[in-house]
Amino acid sequence: MVSGGGKSDSLIVPGKPLNKALGQAAERVEGRRLAKGNLLERDTLRTQGRVGVPHALKRVRQAARRDRKLRFTALLHHVYAIERLRAAYFALNREAAPGVDGETWREYGRDLEANLQGLSQRLRRGAYRAKPVRRASIPKADGRRRPLGVPALEDKIVQRAVLEVLNAIYETDFLGFSYGFRPGRSPHQALDALSVGICTKKVGWVLDADIQEFFDTLEHKWLVRFIEHRVADRRIVRLIQKWLRAGVLEDGKRIQSEVGTVQGGSISPLLANLYLHYVFDLWVQQWRRKRAHGDVVVVRYGDDFIVGFQYRQEAERFLVELRERFGKFGLRLHPGKTRLIEFGRFAGANRMRRGEGKPETFNFLGFTHICARTRTGRFTVMRQTMRQRWQAKLKELKTELMRRLHQPIPEQGAYLRSVILGHMRYYGVPMNSRSLIAFRRAVARLWCWVLRHRSQRHCLPWERMKRLIARWFPSIRICHPYPWVRFGVGT
Repeated sequence: MVSGGGKSDSLIVPGKPLNKALGQAAERVEGRRLAKGNLLERDTLRTQGRVGVPHALKRVRQAARRDRKLRFTALLHHVYAIERLRAAYFALNREAAPGVDGETWREYGRDLEANLQGLSQRLRRGAYRAKPVRRASIPKADGRRRPLGVPALEDKIVQRAVLEVLNAIYETDFLGFSYGFRPGRSPHQALDALSVGICTKKVGWVLDADIQEFFDTLEHKWLVRFIEHRVADRRIVRLIQKWLRAGVLEDGKRIQSEVGTVQGGSISPLLANLYLHYVFDLWVQQWRRKRAHGDVVVVRYGDDFIVGFQYRQEAERFLVELRERFGKFGLRLHPGKTRLIEFGRFAGANRMRRGEGKPETFNFLGFTHICARTRTGRFTVMRQTMRQRWQAKLKELKTELMRRLHQPIPEQGAYLRSVILGHMRYYGVPMNSRSLIAFRRAVARLWCWVLRHRSQRHCLPWERMKRLIARWFPSIRICHPYPWVRFGVGT
């Protein structure tokens, strides 16, 4: 249900409608287009058949698309539906680490239907309680460790169900230059949009910005206020508040805070997108329309974003106003990682005229972006694997190979083949073949070093090593098309 009036959907009898039929009867018989306000789709099939009933959230999505100011008053029944909870359970990672309750995916599934029925009843009567998140950490490319949270299994299920319901609303609101953690969108689409934008627009300056400790500094009061712009169902809002207030369990102590959300939960990416949609996206869209005189290109993926400008004065003014804007909502730009660089089709010539050398580079989504020229002399953006990512992967691979030191060679070879294929599927973009070849060679040298350390008397000739490489390592190939090919098709 949604707040505000509206005609309810009616059942449609197959064939010619009755004289007093409602809805789309006239348009369907006479072949005319739908009258304004009529729905394009129905939740009930017009004929009997084996095709299942369309998604229950379809009308929510249609209502959100029709009216961007509509507030939804009844959403919880979509969350505690057994079918949705069951789908959320099977969508979870079966090998994920357990939370504070110690319950694994398989243990919960031994009596799945009874567990889901109990969870649904607790959600319906408001007895559901969120458990604190277990703190974990993973290494980052720069040597630091990223803090993550591992929610309890039932919290994961409910978060997944709420995520699906809220996506039906907010996917109609989020802007086109937001790519992170959204259904049907990928990092390579963001990379394509950035490359095409820089190459086709008059971009001369690029703001490479980084939000300092974003997930630890977003304020709960603002987040709840942003959610209430579209969600008037207090039960959904209270669910989200329960997860925010559940806190973190670290070294046996429960830590609670009024700011920040723990990374690792299913709902965290949506909350991050929602926060930045109101703090950054809507503001930068208005700034670009009303304050900018030159071209402005914006691409955001999660809390990472790149903004390209035609004029340096506008870029500097934007940076000052962005700091003020973020300060109002508890965010701040990283002073050491935020910089304004000269980048674009005219940057090389302008810097050469001033005697300043080649244009600087910037990193985004694992790639170093470089000003380059094609064989015909046209400007393009060359993307190469970030050196930090390259080195971190090799370091991680060395540790894993030493752990697998005495496994049979076929098992090691199959593992390394999967590593190279995964690396190639992400970093296999045009003009990055040299980096891919160098990574393959580095993995080969590392494997040879590991095999020679299997025994103190072991001797592995390079000729035999080359046969192993040819047997197990895949050939390097480019997996992605040029940016304007894929971006042009999807835009």
